[in-house]
Amino acid sequence: MGLPACLSLSVQATVELTERLGNMRHRIAGRQLSRTSEHRLAMRRNMVSSLFEHETISTTIQKAKEVKPFAEKLITLARKGTLASRRRAIAILNDRAIYTEEDGKMVKTGSVIGKLFSEIAPRYLDRPGGYTRIIKLAKRRLGDNGQLVLLQLVGQEDSSGSKGGKKKPKGRKGKKTGN
Repeated sequence: MGLPACLSLSVQATVELTERLGNMRHRIAGRQLSRTSEHRLAMRRNMVSSLFEHETISTTIQKAKEVKPFAEKLITLARKGTLASRRRAIAILNDRAIYTEEDGKMVKTGSVIGKLFSEIAPRYLDRPGGYTRIIKLAKRRLGDNGQLVLLQLVGQEDSSGSKGGKKKPKGRKGKKTGN
């Protein structure tokens, strides 16, 4: 593709570079994560299923930021508790079975959708959003030095017996000088 001779070399180089790299990603939301769209969808479904099964997962910060809104939308859907919302959740997430090891054998103990609707959603009935949190870890991934984080469901530490009550404010209070 020829350009007029009146264009400077730098403009010509810029045009050629733009043609080689393709169009800019204006108005395209989400992260590519160096994966195809099918791979991203499968990864997101698997990570959310693992999050609902174990209630905490370790991953990279980019993946966690991509998975967090998807998980929160599913919890909001599960809070409705209707048959239609259960069917929508199954269509979105695929109903994966949960297995535990008992006496050296793997035993099916339920499904991810069942746990989402029976245990996780009732926990957040009076919460208006913000069901997950991202906690940065000090260690980094071996190989590519990626920042590792924990993606957790909020409120799981409440059941483990954390301290309640308000903290007392620090500092002086009530002491007046002068007059």
